Amino acid sequence: MADLFPSGKAPDPDQRLEARLAEAERQGRPLRVKLGIDPTGSDIHLGHSLLFRKLRAFQNAGHTAVLIIGDFTARIGDPTGKSSTRVQLDAAAVEANAATYLAQLGQGQPPERSLLDFETPGRLEVRRNSEWLAGLALPQVIELLGISTVGQMLAKEDFANRYGSGTPISLHEFLYPLLQGYDSVAVAADLELGGTDQKFNVAMGRDMQRHFGQRPQFGLLLPILPGLDGVQKMSKSLGNTVGLMEDPLSMYSKLEKVPDAVVEDYLTLLTDLDTAALPTSPRERQKAMALEVTASRHGRDAALQAQADAAGLVGAGLSGTGTPSGDLSADGVPEVSLAGLAFPLKAFYLLSALRVCASSSEGRRQIQGGGVKLDGEKLSDPNQEFASAEELNGKVLQLGRKTFRRLVA
Repeated sequence: MADLFPSGKAPDPDQRLEARLAEAERQGRPLRVKLGIDPTGSDIHLGHSLLFRKLRAFQNAGHTAVLIIGDFTARIGDPTGKSSTRVQLDAAAVEANAATYLAQLGQGQPPERSLLDFETPGRLEVRRNSEWLAGLALPQVIELLGISTVGQMLAKEDFANRYGSGTPISLHEFLYPLLQGYDSVAVAADLELGGTDQKFNVAMGRDMQRHFGQRPQFGLLLPILPGLDGVQKMSKSLGNTVGLMEDPLSMYSKLEKVPDAVVEDYLTLLTDLDTAALPTSPRERQKAMALEVTASRHGRDAALQAQADAAGLVGAGLSGTGTPSGDLSADGVPEVSLAGLAFPLKAFYLLSALRVCASSSEGRRQIQGGGVKLDGEKLSDPNQEFASAEELNGKVLQLGRKTFRRLVA
């Protein structure tokens, strides 16, 4: 936990979360713990998973997780952390993303293999905020607008920075925190989870509940997970993420290479390991973290196999005679099909076409920087041409020390 508000120091029981928990236990009433997610993309990464792990902890303690799919608010877009107005999505795109989110969270899977418990009765409500937001009449919207002030909105750091720099702020963006706050009213939340960057929005939920005569919710904020670079927050736009749906080898390989400075954060935020019982060696703690996180998503056997495969693949290189050495036959290497590619094609374009690199220019830079190998042999010429898919069939393409793909004709 990074922050809890109210902080719990006031004598008023309504200002102390432990008093709310004790009351719920006496009454045999589970708390309603809200977490809202806007499906603005198709992938969930480990940075997002902190909130879901905490939500699962409340489920395991007998409380009701209220997962709000922001299918209406996603069409506005959360302005938090953004330096410009977000592109608005249409309803079909949002619903498609929502379906992938629920699958990644474990819908249809047994509780022991899923991030959230979808099966135990009373432990989860999945709601879409279009249920109550799409039908708001103009007088109701005006009422919501009257609860906050322009000064309050401009006190929000992102808006303040944009206003100060002369960057346009669209009026509909002011609606976002108001609508997210109204979600708390609609589901009668006792507690809302969020990242530290969501404090303004979570606090708005308290204001909304107070206005509509409800007991204000508590806000429990979690730290922001550093990305694979160890510096900036984990973000898909920064390319420093580990996706929940990544194969075991890719997941393990990325995690065992995170900078030493953030290994303890990963152990604390992504695992339930007793860190005091782990070896003191930074490398061994790093490997234990990578193994545990991979096992939490794919099972212990798959994680152990990924660990063994990664050790063999990273060791693959050129022997003194110029031939590949190391184990390139690991079964855990994810396969990627060459079907549909037009041969002959050049090496830099191959990386882009297979989505190993985000673009052809990035593929060219990676090859020129010495970061690409094919069956253990370093590719040095971005313009090296491959005549056919059969020429590449069965070979392992390696980018850096984290990404491996077996090519299949």
